[in-house]
Amino acid sequence: MTKEQLIERIMKECEKDGEPVTKEEAAEMAEMEIKANSVRRYEKSDKKRQPSKRERKVDETKKKLLNNVRVLLEDLNADILNIKTETEITFSFQNEEYSFKLVKHRKKK
Repeated sequence: MTKEQLIERIMKECEKDGEPVTKEEAAEMAEMEIKANSVRRYEKSDKKRQPSKRERKVDETKKKLLNNVRVLLEDLNADILNIKTETEITFSFQNEEYSFKLVKHRKKK
């Protein structure tokens, strides 16, 4: 539908409702309607999004450091309880439980 056809339709509808409008008012209403029709509506869908499967990169430096800590702890007769993927090591020493968490800091900009 062209803008002129839309203006004519609006003028007829308003006249039918008992509220006649001028051509300028109908043109303004037509422009607003055209703009409103071009606006996209973004709504949340009902479907659950599947989480993306990212391949995790192994940090060899952290792995090496944590392995050295593990060897040191074993030399001190500590019981290694758990090692989380080159980030954290949990151990027991003299009947107390401890953990080391290894964090690699990013370079400052």
